[in-house]
Formats: sequence, structure tokens, C-alpha cells
Amino acid sequence: MDMSQYLEIFIDESKEHLQTMNEILLDLENNAENMSYLSEIFRIAHTLKGMSGTMGFSKVADLTHKMENVLDLVRNGALKVNGTIVDVLFECFDALEEYIDNLEKTGSEGDLDSTYLVVKLQNIASGESVDTEKTQKKASAQAEPVKPSDDDEFHLAINDVESIIGKAIEMGVSPFLIKVILDKGCMLKAARSFIVFNTLERFGEIIKSFPLAEEIEDEKFDDSFELLYFSKLDENYIKSELMKISEIAKVIVLPLSELDLVEREQQADVEIDLETAVAKEETVKNKEETAQSKDKGKTSKTVRVEIGRLDNLMNLVSELIIIKTRLEDLDTSSNKNNMNEAIEYLERITTSLHDAVMKVRMVPVERTFNRFPRLVRDLSKDLGKNIKLFMSGEETEVDRTVIDEIGDPLIHLIRNSLDHGIESPSERLKAGKEENGFVALRAYPDGNTVVIEVEDDGKGINPDVIKKKAIEKKVITTAEAEDMSEKEIINLLFNAGFSTVDKVTDISGRGVGLDVVKSKIEAINGTVEVVSTLGQGSKFVIRLPLTLAIIQALMVNLNEEKYAIPLNNIKEITTIETGNITMVQDQEVVLYRNKTLPIIRMKSVLNIDEGHEDLDELIVVIVKKGEVEAGLVVDSLIGQQEIVIKSLGKYLTGIKAIAGATILGNGSVALIVDPNQLF
Repeated sequence: MDMSQYLEIFIDESKEHLQTMNEILLDLENNAENMSYLSEIFRIAHTLKGMSGTMGFSKVADLTHKMENVLDLVRNGALKVNGTIVDVLFECFDALEEYIDNLEKTGSEGDLDSTYLVVKLQNIASGESVDTEKTQKKASAQAEPVKPSDDDEFHLAINDVESIIGKAIEMGVSPFLIKVILDKGCMLKAARSFIVFNTLERFGEIIKSFPLAEEIEDEKFDDSFELLYFSKLDENYIKSELMKISEIAKVIVLPLSELDLVEREQQADVEIDLETAVAKEETVKNKEETAQSKDKGKTSKTVRVEIGRLDNLMNLVSELIIIKTRLEDLDTSSNKNNMNEAIEYLERITTSLHDAVMKVRMVPVERTFNRFPRLVRDLSKDLGKNIKLFMSGEETEVDRTVIDEIGDPLIHLIRNSLDHGIESPSERLKAGKEENGFVALRAYPDGNTVVIEVEDDGKGINPDVIKKKAIEKKVITTAEAEDMSEKEIINLLFNAGFSTVDKVTDISGRGVGLDVVKSKIEAINGTVEVVSTLGQGSKFVIRLPLTLAIIQALMVNLNEEKYAIPLNNIKEITTIETGNITMVQDQEVVLYRNKTLPIIRMKSVLNIDEGHEDLDELIVVIVKKGEVEAGLVVDSLIGQQEIVIKSLGKYLTGIKAIAGATILGNGSVALIVDPNQLF
């Protein structure tokens, strides 16, 4: 019997069970006498054992079976819960989570050997010591070390794309082999590679990668990856741009040409191993087949939906069919009022249908938040600090795609707060604080956005320290530092590679990786800002769009072209007299409501012919990014409209101030302005 058809159901249900197990284990640690917790964990282990046994996943089944044995002894009073048992159960949870993640990504349980955990559980059941066996079994379970590869050795096959390289050279585009080597211990490898890809795609086109892009996104690589890249820039400029990215240990950029292609393959320092090439891209069709075969075994992303929401969706579709029939019955001789009524009715249905589909895609942030109590518990122990996590707003809903992207940035912010934000117990007592610190994780809706806050009651961020480090690293000059506000100085933390610590720990470094956090959030049209009070703590405020698919936008005209500005970025619309605009440091500004408002000429930004207009009054759309505002000058306003965001495709990525495009009712295309890139 083919069980693969049930794999998605198995993974979804297993994740729910593991999520519940994680929560109960955290409660059990604080209340070891509560037998209901033990019974619930036993039930989960028993259910997972039965499910995995049916599916043929022996590693999950064996481990949960041994967990059952220990938990049954505890339930019967033969064993008493202590810290050792809880720690081993947490280790079992980690192993089970890894097995399920592997099943989701590859369709198999993976190479993790949980024999040492089975031995630990057997030792607990027989009353033997765990610690001695732990060291021995962990050592024996270690996989055979991977043979280190020479940094200068390339594995990317290029012989199958020589014709493309030749055409690129004819067109004046230079081909390069690029190898990017990350720092040892880089925490967010996928996020770091995301920044590398984004940086390169601003200046050219990535043709091929080793490993494949999907594997890089899933962090299925060691410390390096390789790219075949076309650009008009030279290798030195490409290398310097990539080395600006933090946690990059080394970048090798090798220019290619038709003449020396074969010679380069034969050179020892640039050996191209054709035997280990991953992809053979003889034709576009072959590329697609390779990608499809690579995806076999992976499960699709799913959303669990309440039956009431589906009922509502079905009712709306039924009404849509009714109005379709009604419109068909209305011929050209029908009363115009009847036609208008039908169109208004259709508009109401489509709006309701959009809302219903949105709700189907929405999931609570609880599924992301649930991983953080365990994270805080483990790090608190490692750091020797007493830190409690307070969470609120877990029921707040956001789009499924947003949930997938926000996890890594939140992990980094929380680790940052625990490691460098919150002081040690002795330091807190000296500062007159309680010995226990706290981290608060909050989520709440705010208009068309969802706000997520990470706040700690630590020592806060010292602007003077940031200013000093920024001057030392030549990020800013002394003169610039004097003119900067405290908020602007603190925002320097988001610069690539900027850090205020002299020694970066293996947990985090204040500033290290905050550029990754910012990039990941801005990639989904979100914003992040930090508020800090020295000696009292810091708060990172993240604003996310409710959905990435359909948004409300203001349609405007620039000459004859139509552009869309997302409504959630707009504060207000006004007119400004041209005579009131002045120049300050090569920037047009105007005094508006007792505040200095920068004026941005959209035609200039988008390289549109400005003509010879000499208007006395300008139409200005005031947009905001956090607390910062700017005025965008447009020719005229069309009105508010609901638009569907479409990607421009990989050939047009990186265009300044453009987030995508939308197709209008008449079939024409309007570009969507990204105000975040204008600040």
C-alpha cells in the first residue's frame, strides 16, 4: 500500500503533537508533581508511535516506544520526575522534531542516530546513571567527519552552459564563477545567502548555483556555495560588494572567457569537478525536470482552515454564480438601472469573497511564538541568567507566507536580548533591579498591519558607545555624528556588519545580524525600528503587512503613466506651494505642520521626463516609514483601488523604488511604488 499520499497529514498532525509536547515539558519542569502533564506526554508519545509505525518510520517509532516505557514507570510511581528525566525528554523532543522536519523536506527521516537517547531512556528505566553513558554514546554516534574541501576548488559544472557564456561575452556581459564562504558558526545561513543573492541580482543575473537555490534556501549546505554569474561589472567591484556583507569569511571571483575556459578547468587551484556536478542544464526543459525531480518527496505548504470559513467561502461562490446568471439574462435593451444594480451587487460579493479568501490564508502567530519558550529556557541555562518570557497576542492572525518569513528574525532578536540586553543576576542587583529579567513578545493588529514587539528590561542601548564604534569603523565622520539624533545613531545597528561588542559570542553579538533581520523583514514589505532607554531596556518594533497578495493602494498619475502607492504607507495627501520649498544639504524640504518634511520628486526617482512645468502648487502624498515621513510629488490622483501584487520576475529585480506591478481593469500594467526604499 502506498502511504506517501498520507505523508502531509502525518506531518501536520505530528507537528501539532510536538508543539503540545513542547509546551507541556516546559510546564512539567516547573511543576514536576503534576501527573496530568505526564499522562498527556505519554498519550502524545503513544500516538506518535502508532502513526509512525503505520507509515513505516522506524526511527520515530523506536524512540517514542522507549519514551513510553519511561513515562509509564513514572505514571506508576516506580520513578520520580527530576531534572535529568526532563532534560532527556527535551533531547527526545529535539530528535523527533528533526525527524519530522527531514520528512517534510526530503520524505525520509534523515541520518540522525538517536541510539544514544534510547540508551539514556533504558538507563533511566533501569535506574542506572545517565551522564557517563551520555558522553560515550554521543561520541560513538558522531558521524564520520566530512573531508574538508579546498577553498579554491569549484564543484560547479560549467561545460554544459558554454554556449550561454559565449553569447553573454558577445553581448558585452562578463561571466564569473563566484564562491562565497561563510564564517564558521554563521547562525542564519539561509538569510545570509539571501542577502548575497539580492546583492548580486542588483548588478547582474545568477545563471546557476551549487547547491541548487532550493537547497540553499533550506540551509542544506555546509559553509559555502557557488554561483555562475553574468554582469557588466568587474571582479574587484563584485568582490568588494559581497565582502561588505557581515559573516562572510571569503569571496572568490573568477572571470571566465571562451578562450581560457578549458585551461581554467585544468588548473589545480581552480579545479572544476565535473564528476560531482549537481545539475545538467542542456535545455530549459531539462532544468524544469531537474527542479521537479528535486521537489519529489517534499510536501507542499498547507493551511488548516476552520469549517465555518469554508462554508462562508462556498456561500459567496454560490452568490457569484447567481449574479453571473443574472448578468447573462440582462441584454443590451435592459434597463440601465438594473445593470447598475447587478454590478453593485457583484462588487459587494467580490469584496466579501476577497475577505473570505484572506481569512482562509490567515493563521495565528501562535505557531511561530510557540518555539520561543524553549529557546529562552535553554539560553537562560547556558548564560546563567534568570529570564522569563511573557507572550501576548498569540491569536493575532497574519498571512501564511508572512508567518514563514518572520521566524528567523524573531529568533535573532530574542537571542540578542538574552545575551547582550539583559544583565547577569549580580549586575541587575547592583543596578537596583530584580534578579529575574524578562523578555516580552507581543503581537497585535494595527490597521492594515500586524505589529510584533520584542522588549527586554535589560541595560538598553548606549548611543555614545554606538557613536564611538561608528567613528572608529569609519561608518560616519565625527562631524556627521554631532548632527545625528539619538534615534539615528541607534539605527546604525542595522548597518551590515556593525557591532558594538569587542568579542562576538556563539549566541549573538549586539548588531551582528541585525542587517539580516532588517533585510528579511523589508523583503516582505515590513519595517523594523528600535526604541531604547539606557538602563531600562530595549524594544524592537516590527510592522508586517496582513497579506502579500492583495492590498489597498492609491492610484496616481506621473505624466501618462499610472502608479500605485500602498495605502498602509500613506499618512495623508496635501498640496504644497512651490515657493515654500527650500534646499537643505541638497535635499528639497518644506516646513509642514511645524516639522521638516523632505520632498521627493517621483519623476526624478523613476527617471521620467519632468518636462518644463512651472507649477505654483504641487500635489504631495505624504508617506511614512515608522516615525519618519516624506512627501512624494505626483501629477494627479486617480483614487483608491484594490490591487493584486505581481512580481516583475528575476530579470527586473532590484529596480529602485518599485515593489512589483499590478494589472488594471483595462488590461494595462501599473507599477507599484515601494516607499520604504525612498527613505
